[in-house]
Amino acid sequence: MKRTVTAILLALLLLPISSGSAGGLEEKPRPQGSKIGDDLLRRMIGQMVLVGFVGNKQRDGGFQTVAQQAGKGRLAGVLYLGRNIRTLDGVKAMNEALQAATAGLPLLVVVDQEGGRIERLTKAVGFHEMPSAALVAQSMTPKEAQATYKLMAMQLAGLGFNLNLGPVVDLNTNPNNPIIGRLGRSFSADGKKTTEYGRAFVEGHRQAGVLTALKHFPGHGSSVGDTHKEVVDVSETWKESELVPYDELIDSGDADMVMSAHVINRNIPGAESTPASMSPATLVGLLRKKLRFKGVIISDDLQMKAIAGTMGFDDTVLHAVMAGNDILVFANDKHPDPTIPDRVSDLLVVEARENPALMMRIQESYGRVVRLKSKIEPKPMSR
Repeated sequence: MKRTVTAILLALLLLPISSGSAGGLEEKPRPQGSKIGDDLLRRMIGQMVLVGFVGNKQRDGGFQTVAQQAGKGRLAGVLYLGRNIRTLDGVKAMNEALQAATAGLPLLVVVDQEGGRIERLTKAVGFHEMPSAALVAQSMTPKEAQATYKLMAMQLAGLGFNLNLGPVVDLNTNPNNPIIGRLGRSFSADGKKTTEYGRAFVEGHRQAGVLTALKHFPGHGSSVGDTHKEVVDVSETWKESELVPYDELIDSGDADMVMSAHVINRNIPGAESTPASMSPATLVGLLRKKLRFKGVIISDDLQMKAIAGTMGFDDTVLHAVMAGNDILVFANDKHPDPTIPDRVSDLLVVEARENPALMMRIQESYGRVVRLKSKIEPKPMSR
């Protein structure tokens, strides 16, 4: 515990801060990027990278690779998919080993556990499953939903997870949406009701010490396509009301993180035909300035076809960072690449030395991630 607290305090001292509104402290990064040594710069960049891995046991090569990367400070966190979960005891043991191997700041240990169709931990391995968001909103009051989500989050925390990538606060404006509506992932077509149940999800998780991420900004509920498979444009179907849950949850302090979507939305001034996850107009102009969000922006998986099918790796990383994402997600699902943390680091170290704006972005993101991780309660290691 002392190691974790000390690491966070030292990291916080790297960047001066000033008071912010609607989301906590806003960092003011130092402009003297040239004075940052390569090792420190790589550690700062490491706090911007979250990856999936192959393996479901500590002895598996994929697990050992991410444990080593965590030990070198090259990772913000690891993402679990279904392939990583064989037994609950095995998951807990891997998570304890990951945190024990991590240098300095605690590792984000991440899962998509929304309920319904989107669950990595299932009853097949002994995990108590949750109904979908749609069924929760139909069958429970917000108070009942919060208590239910707290129980789920306590199970996650007991296994060593500290970040659940939910709630989905997309509005169910298109019930035939192949990735939101048809899967029951939306609480409602109504912004106020979605806010209520989204807050129940967040608060239930907070009571268990688990962080959350609102998704998919600025709204994926009206789409007729799936960004996992293709480029998706919501310009003709999106409505400004889809921002209501973000606006209200940010304002009430119920937004630990916001996940950027890969949808194109030309309704946002300046966004044009750029996916939201790659659009400064969307993430800085709308989310940061208009909605006053000062926390961590995390990308959706950058290996999804909407991005990977249209951009090369280097361009993806550079555009994602300059757009305003603080954590870049590479789920390593279809085509796993264990070298991604090094590839990101090698690229950004070189580019940041030549581009002061990129250096500033790295410092900004580092400050936000450090503050997010300061909320993680240190867990005693098993003996």
